[in-house]
Order: sequence, then structure tokens, then C-alpha cells
Amino acid sequence: MPGNEIFKVHNIVKRYSSQVALDNVTVHIPEGSIYGLLGPNGAGKTTLLRIINRITAPDEGELFFRGKRFTADDTHRIGYLPEERGLYKKMKVGEQSIYLARLKGMSKQDAIAKLKYWFEKFEIQPWWNKKVEELSKGMQQKVQFIVTVLHEPELLIFDEPFSGFDPINTNLLKNEILDLKKQGATILFSTHDMGSVEELCDHITLINKAKTILEGDVHDIRMRYRTDLYEIGFRGDPAEIMPTLNGDFELVDQEKSQTGIIIRLRAKKGLHGNEILKRILPVSDVISFKEVIPGMNEIFINVIESQHD
Repeated sequence: MPGNEIFKVHNIVKRYSSQVALDNVTVHIPEGSIYGLLGPNGAGKTTLLRIINRITAPDEGELFFRGKRFTADDTHRIGYLPEERGLYKKMKVGEQSIYLARLKGMSKQDAIAKLKYWFEKFEIQPWWNKKVEELSKGMQQKVQFIVTVLHEPELLIFDEPFSGFDPINTNLLKNEILDLKKQGATILFSTHDMGSVEELCDHITLINKAKTILEGDVHDIRMRYRTDLYEIGFRGDPAEIMPTLNGDFELVDQEKSQTGIIIRLRAKKGLHGNEILKRILPVSDVISFKEVIPGMNEIFINVIESQHD
């Protein structure tokens, strides 16, 4: 379960010439959580990740790690997988992996032992003596993921970690991220894949036009944007059901299913699903019933579009 706040981004401002890349952005990352950083292209996500990794500095604002001001000495407690992969093409995979692990403060012996474990886990032992340029983009990404997590940092930061992966390897990476969380790591990642957000994330921040426009617990956000839409599967004639609703529920659509009819109704006047069942059950055989909660993709699109109105 998420615990105390491990990292805080407070009122960060970043400008490039006349362009504002980040405008008073604040993010609270709970320890032990998977935190999604969302936003359209150009929103400022990668700029924020680069600031957290001290690759670039903010013009205003502060960063805190475990309640104390974030310093260069804390960077070894972070693992960063950038969207732009940065392996040396001419080096052999094993040689380079050891080199990058040593830069993170690991001994050669410890690095080799842990690399052996990860290479076996990912079934990539044959790549050890190959040059990086011989590997596909997805293979290179696997190697860089391993190097990122190898020194077991407290905070892992992934920028678009699933780009370049086929569905099988995407699923492999998702499982590894969930395992890392179980082992106590905190994960912050940016993504355009809203399915991954619902599957993995506990919390999100949505950035658009350099500003934070939505943040919070994923479940709470989905509940906040619910639209009183219900889906009912039943056997019978919709014409017999609608009069029982007395105009209190709007018919959104209907379709045939293998077992009967599925209709979607939107409640009016603050009514809820129990009222639908109370009215329908006396006249129909209900097969299924659920509230249709909007997904993060729908919420993402609606919130972004509302900014353009």
C-alpha cells in the first residue's frame, strides 16, 4: 500500500526563451505507488522528468526527496529510463551493462551477478557478447530497462516505457513494474497508453499547456467523472420496460446480445441504479446490470478538449 510521500515537485516553472514549458506544476508522489504522468505531446511531461533527474534545472520551484531538499547526492536513489534510448551502439551488451552499473556505484562482482539474474529472467543470455547495434529497438529497450532497475533504486522513472514493444513484451514489462512495486519501489512513468494507466497506476497527474489540470487517485478520478450511465442486459421487449421508467431515465442506446437485449440508460434527477432495478424487475428477466464508469482515455480526452472551449 502507498505510504508517505517519497518525492515532491513544488511550484516548478521552466521557460525556454519565450515558451513556458512548466507553469507552477506541483506533484506529490506517495511511496510504494505507481504514479502516471499524463498529457498530450508538448505538454511538459519530459521536461518535468528531466528536472526530477537533475538533467536540467527549473527556473523556479523546489524538489524534495523524503521531505528534504533534493540534492545531487540523492540521484543514485533514482533509476531513469528516458524515452530517447542512450546505449553505445559499438559496445557489447554485457560490457556496457557492467559499465553502466558501475556508474551507479555497484561493484563489478555484484553487477555481474545481478545482470546474470536479469538476463536469465528476460531470456536474453545470448545477447551478452553482441554489439548493441545488432539488437532491435525492443531488445535495446530491454537491456536499458535492466540497467535502470539493476541498482534497486527507491524511485524508478520511466518515460514512455512501452514504446517500441510488441504486446508480449509490453505485458512482460508491465508485470516487472508490478513486481518492482511489490518489492517496495515507487514508480513514476509518463505514457500515452491510457489502458496501462488503468491497469497499473494508483495516482495520476495530467498536464496540459504546461499546467496541472487534473491529479489524484485513479479510482477517485473515475468516480468523479461518472455520468450516471447504466447498462442492463435482459430478456424481453424494450417497449415494455421504458414506460416503467416514467421519463426519469434517458435511453442512450440498445443492441441485441446472444442472451437478449442490452440497453444503456442515463439517470436523471439524481436517481441511481437501484431505482432502475426496482422498476424493471417486475416486468422483465434481468441478466446483467452495471454502472458504466468512464475510462481514463475518455476522461483524458474530455478534460483536454474542455481546455479548448
